[in-house]
Amino acid sequence: MRCSAKQTHAHLWSFLHDSLDCSNPLPMTPAALKTPSSYIELAKKLPPPLLRFLSRWPPASIHANPDKPSLTWYQQQRPDPFRPFKHPTTGCWHDAVYSRRKQADLMRLAQKHGVAELMPVSQKDPERRLAKRVEFGLRVKGTGVGQKVKGHAHERTMIARHEERRKAMLAMPKLIRKFKKVGKRRWTKFPRL
Repeated sequence: MRCSAKQTHAHLWSFLHDSLDCSNPLPMTPAALKTPSSYIELAKKLPPPLLRFLSRWPPASIHANPDKPSLTWYQQQRPDPFRPFKHPTTGCWHDAVYSRRKQADLMRLAQKHGVAELMPVSQKDPERRLAKRVEFGLRVKGTGVGQKVKGHAHERTMIARHEERRKAMLAMPKLIRKFKKVGKRRWTKFPRL
């Protein structure tokens, strides 16, 4: 059931033209403020992967009646291609149609071509990621008050070792004087660092 890019373009144009009420522009979202003819012009400029995605899973906001949109075969099989799906008969969970990497690629393409608001909700949506960053801030384990970041063993003990070295260096002139008095052969207190 694979289509060539030309067939996909034709399918999306016919779908957009048939499903849109061409007499009045759509309400609600910024993308919906465009006229149906502008959607068709926009569809001509989209890259094939994005066009293929939007033809298989068209958003409800571009339909003439967003409350009862006509579903494509893909939408009947899987309502949301970005989320795992529990099969109604078997109860088995199926992976998302698009992996996280492909979701990120599609979201980047949509952002670049100005149709990000037509895409379904994804964890890879830049605006959603930014909102999460604002909400949670820099939640890194060990950055709270009185907490330590684990790090490597040599990093954890570094401050104490440097302090020991500093004290040893300050005591070095005294140690040298003692050493010169006692002599090399009878010296037993070699410093350990």
